[in-house]
Amino acid sequence: MSEAQQPAFQIEKIYLKDLSLELPNAPQVFMQQGQPQLEIQIATESAQIVEGSFEVSVTATVTARAGDKTMFLAEAVQAGIFSLRNVPADEIGPLLGIACPTILYPYLREAISDVVTRGGFPPVILVPVSFEALYLQRQQQAAGGQGQIEVAR
Repeated sequence: MSEAQQPAFQIEKIYLKDLSLELPNAPQVFMQQGQPQLEIQIATESAQIVEGSFEVSVTATVTARAGDKTMFLAEAVQAGIFSLRNVPADEIGPLLGIACPTILYPYLREAISDVVTRGGFPPVILVPVSFEALYLQRQQQAAGGQGQIEVAR
């Protein structure tokens, strides 16, 4: 097999596509004592941009509540553009659903931690996620749509 026909996987660009922080009950929320209840959701998406190039994104939504009040809602979408050449069709799904999100996740963790800290709260460190398990879960959900997995409550 010539070098031109070898399978190739390349990161073209990694970028923060969206970032938001809402503090609907500020400033009163800063007077509350105790640990907030965290709900964290992770979702992945991929789409072909042009032949051989794909955008993959990982979204984290973090909601912190104290009792019935929302302390903050943070959401970040970390994305990347990935090139795939001469990759067998049966390997494209796992690359886009497992390998690419695994590459993007550390950047997403940093973005969430940073924005929550800038909002006046202690940093939220997202736990490691098995994108392989998330990918397999999405494969089992033949209905389509976004795959979401709740990683903490």
